Amino acid sequence: MVKVRLLLTHFSSFRGLVRSLSSCSRGARALCAGFAFEARDDVQPRRHPEPEGTSRSARADPPVQFGLGSAAMVKKLLVDVDCGVDDAQAIMMALAAPDVRVLGITCVHGNTSVENVCRNTLRVLKVCHSLEIPVFRGASRSILGHSLNLGHFHGKDGLGDVPDPKAPGLELVQNEGAVEAMIRIASEHVGEVSLVATAPLTNLALAVRLDPTFPQKLKGLYIMGGNTDSRGNSTTCAEFNFAADPEAAYIVLNDFLCPIYMACWEFTSLNKLSWEFCDLWLAQDSEKARFMEKIFAYCRKVSCAERCHEEMGDGTGFVPCDSYAMAAAIDDSFMVECMQVAVTVELTGTYTRGMMVLDHQELLSKNNKVFIMKKVDMEMFKELMMNALK
Repeated sequence: MVKVRLLLTHFSSFRGLVRSLSSCSRGARALCAGFAFEARDDVQPRRHPEPEGTSRSARADPPVQFGLGSAAMVKKLLVDVDCGVDDAQAIMMALAAPDVRVLGITCVHGNTSVENVCRNTLRVLKVCHSLEIPVFRGASRSILGHSLNLGHFHGKDGLGDVPDPKAPGLELVQNEGAVEAMIRIASEHVGEVSLVATAPLTNLALAVRLDPTFPQKLKGLYIMGGNTDSRGNSTTCAEFNFAADPEAAYIVLNDFLCPIYMACWEFTSLNKLSWEFCDLWLAQDSEKARFMEKIFAYCRKVSCAERCHEEMGDGTGFVPCDSYAMAAAIDDSFMVECMQVAVTVELTGTYTRGMMVLDHQELLSKNNKVFIMKKVDMEMFKELMMNALK
């Protein structure tokens, strides 16, 4: 535990180190506390015209009961992904929502290598005719440099190992790094940006260490990750995104003071969709539906395996995990009921490392409690899912 505390303390030195990288030539690499990233000097992020009438101040914490509806205005999203098939589904949901503007997509290690994550994100944007949205390369490994090798649920490349000879090239990835882009975008749209994180939280942890004011500039943070009942899907007691970088999850849940909404593993499993709905969803006559059918075939086969029956508890079904967090970011009224509780992450347990801990007795004396989804509008969810592939 002493080593962990020292590591977290030393993150304060990241600001000076990352700034010093600005003078490096393109392609220079630095290794910082187990975090590998590429520093580039010709930063020219794509710009988009600002729509009129979208300014919003940061809101106060919402009540635990939801479902009152949302004002019709443009919602600005920043999405952090490790683009597997479930991330692709969430991205496509956001791009299909009429009142949503995706300001950028940041990529991080997780389901596959960060290079594959960037490629996959560009492939999704291409099929959605949205390649103008900037994509940023982020952390290639966890904070401690460890990797979590659990096979390839989404295929080796993260998108079902479906060849695409016409896939966009990595030259379309922005020169600016993901962490710097997160901080910049939040600073340019203070109180207006909702950050949707559907991957290991490495990029977010580094951002708050580089700029401690970063979280308070966000409108809210929507996370797919963590668990509430110690049921693991990657280790004995941990959900994949948290198990892949427990230190990052610990930092985010303790240092982010903006409203945090969580779609945890058990919640997504209990709110699965039927395979009959999945068939109807994929049967739509569109380029996007045909693309999804191809990349989802491998995952669907794996989802029917015996291990997935055990992970989900009450049988298999269609569980588009990341899309639950995205749906909440698109429309707050999707969340009907949430549990408000302080949480943290276990870092040292032999069997429980990466497990999210709920402080029901308020022994941690934390003021920043998260909102854990308990009940949602599944009919709205089905509609958002269907629209994603139209």
